[in-house]
Amino acid sequence: MSLSILLCLPVLLALVATQLPERYVGRGAALLSLIPLGIAIDYLARFNPGNSGLQFVTDKLWISSLGIHYKLAISGLNIALVVLTAILFTISLAWSSQRQIDRPKLYYFHFGLAQSAVLGAFMAQDLVLFVGFFDLMLIPFYFLVGSWGTGDRVRATVKMVIYTAVGSFLMLAAAIATGVLASGQHSTALTFTFTALQHLGLSRTDQDWMFLAFAAAFLVKMPLAPFHGWLADAYKSMPIPAVAVFSGVVSKVAAYGFIAIVLPIFPQASHHYQTLMLVIALFSILWATAMAFTTKDARLVIAYSSVAQMGFIMLGIFSLKSTGDQGALLQMLNHGIVTAASFFIVAAVAARADGSENLDDMGGIAFRAPVLASFFLIVTFANLAMPGSSNFIGEFMILLGVFSTQMWIAIVATLGVVGAAVYALRLFITAMHNRVGGRVKSFEVRRIEVIAIVPLLALILVLGFYPQFGLNKSQDSVKAAIAPAAFGGCQNDFPGRTVLSCVAYDPSKTPTSK
Repeated sequence: MSLSILLCLPVLLALVATQLPERYVGRGAALLSLIPLGIAIDYLARFNPGNSGLQFVTDKLWISSLGIHYKLAISGLNIALVVLTAILFTISLAWSSQRQIDRPKLYYFHFGLAQSAVLGAFMAQDLVLFVGFFDLMLIPFYFLVGSWGTGDRVRATVKMVIYTAVGSFLMLAAAIATGVLASGQHSTALTFTFTALQHLGLSRTDQDWMFLAFAAAFLVKMPLAPFHGWLADAYKSMPIPAVAVFSGVVSKVAAYGFIAIVLPIFPQASHHYQTLMLVIALFSILWATAMAFTTKDARLVIAYSSVAQMGFIMLGIFSLKSTGDQGALLQMLNHGIVTAASFFIVAAVAARADGSENLDDMGGIAFRAPVLASFFLIVTFANLAMPGSSNFIGEFMILLGVFSTQMWIAIVATLGVVGAAVYALRLFITAMHNRVGGRVKSFEVRRIEVIAIVPLLALILVLGFYPQFGLNKSQDSVKAAIAPAAFGGCQNDFPGRTVLSCVAYDPSKTPTSK
């Protein structure tokens, strides 16, 4: 089965759903979304974890004069993220289908387009194709925020578009320059495929400029401080299903881009700017943690905690150690599940506080909703990275990798773990216990809340006790991806001998130790 089917099905099925009567569009879209989910699970079942290379490859020369390929593939770096995308979009569509949506046909079409764009970005193996899907992701969310958002949605939409468009423009320019410079320096045909560019290599100066452009685009999309200026307005205005998938998987495209593109193609620059990226990640953790335990808006607590978690993921990526990068990839999966569950729970709690997401209007909800309180407690423990939760192993591996790289950064980063206890417990206790809020009408969990939240809780528990599910599939691919940057882009950098100037990295000659 071609990956093109998985790529196109979400938007095509959304178009099919729009042909139904308006009252059935939501349920039709939710049911049809099970098809791409089933296909993604099939790819997961057939995936060979012992193969560190690309699998299920679709490769066609798309624009021959420009050397652009329509190349899609699955690897250990993206298989879990592809399945996560299918899961979160299915759950978000199910949540939406139980609510009255204005102009439902357009709403569900944009969800289908968004899912196809995210899947395309994860599976793309050509720089120009990746940039195209990366930019395409913005279009449906522009409409989802601008048309179905709440509050000052126009301001939120404009800020989100300006921030991400600037980053995307820099990345497009860098992608074109990478292909042109690499082919020019090595006198080869113009190409933009990841594998070809990894073997061609760029000069050190060129790598620096390309790295900074890609990093700017990815840091805005994740987002990390100080590139986060659009986050609060956008996350506050988005419909809950939209913010669940945006925070759960769209932000992961940027983190995935660092591992799949930046580290292998710009290894010397990645090695050179390692400390800078670690400092940015550390600053994001501390800043977001401080914001999360001072804001009184429940949704923003989750939003800022998401920034802190993305900071931990960035720490793992730029530890340039296989342990840290595997932890980062596992944490992408964990965070996607936990943050989506958190946003759905915030929506459920707000529904019992007369629609308010302000912590001052909550309290005492657990008295008549013990099942919902139990759901909330499990997610809270996951946010705390308690042993037995899915986040524990991911954060542990990230910190282990950073400790062996920059010990002082790892020590300071542990303050973020302590801070998570403050904001996560504050959110849970304030909303579920204490004095009953004046606007609270507590009632037990609803059917749609069970449908949306329980599968995510099950995944949290499964990954908490069996993290090998994610680790086994990514181990070899992660080692191959980070090896060029870990050794400074030098294929002959063995113990006791440091080579400061290297042109290209040959994966077949990866040193086993340093």
